[in-house]
Formats: sequence, structure tokens, C-alpha cells
Amino acid sequence: MSYYERNLPHWIPEGRTVFVTWRLRGSLPAGFLRKLETLAKIPGKQFLAADRKLDACATGPRWLAKPEIALCVVAAIRRGAEMGRFVLHAFVVMPNHVHVLLDPLASLAGITNGIKGASAREANRLLRRTGRPFWQDESFDHWVRSAAQFERVRNYIECNPVKAGLVARPEDWQWSSLRG
Repeated sequence: MSYYERNLPHWIPEGRTVFVTWRLRGSLPAGFLRKLETLAKIPGKQFLAADRKLDACATGPRWLAKPEIALCVVAAIRRGAEMGRFVLHAFVVMPNHVHVLLDPLASLAGITNGIKGASAREANRLLRRTGRPFWQDESFDHWVRSAAQFERVRNYIECNPVKAGLVARPEDWQWSSLRG
């Protein structure tokens, strides 16, 4: 099992599927982030509170709602899978965050740095903001512990655009693994 720590601890067992979420820099207000710290000791509560706030898209940048920006993120995710860095099971690119379900075949930090780095460079070029922070530094990850949890996580990812009120059916969201 690999372990590293930044602001959050990251335990990644070898050969296990991982659910990873990352967000645009500035997509959650500072006051809300301080409030999240109080939920840190309650498993899952911190993530769910943050994801609900992200789904509301009430504050911060929404650059991923632009088709050309979402496309560069989708391309970076697919390129990582094609390069054999991971096996991709599901993903969704929301207006201000990304969810991915994958089996890492390289270090998870290397995988997320590769996807985030490539997509940030291209997105910043398209937005004419080269050299500026695009993604929040840290990602949330959770290793999947059972087949039932795998199905729950995959369903969660695929249904996230419906839950956020962006589309009526998961397959209607253009920037997800359900769309080819």
C-alpha cells in the first residue's frame, strides 16, 4: 500500500480501484472550506458536503462548462488510459469539478498530476490565462473496497449531472464516460 500526505492523507492499496475527485481552484469559498474542517473526523461527510456545494456552482469559476475546456479535460483523461497509466471505469466532467473511477497502473499522484497538468495547460491557453493556477492542488481519493461499492461509486459518477440538475438522464451529459 502506498501512502502520502499533503493536506489530506492518501492511502492507495496496490491493485485496487480508486474514486478520485478534483476541482477548479477557487470553486469553494474560504468560509465554506473552514466549515468543512469541522467535518473532517466524520467519514464521507466532508466529501459529500463539498460535492453538494460544487454541484450548486454558486461561487467560483465554471470554466469546465465551456465545451472546449471540458473537451481538453476529457482528452487528458482518455489519453492517460490509452497510455496505459490506468484502467478507466467511469468519469464525469462537471462545470467546476471532475470525478474519475479507475484502476491505477502507475502512482495515483503521477496519474492526477498528468491529467491535471495537461488539461490545465491547454485550458489556460484557450482561456488566455497561461501560467495561472487552474486546478486546486489537492485531490480527494477513496479506494473502493467491494464490488457493491464499485457499482455505487460508478452510479454516483454517472448520475452526478442529473443530481446537479444539469440534465434529465445521465446519458444526456456530453462530458462523461456514458457518451462514448
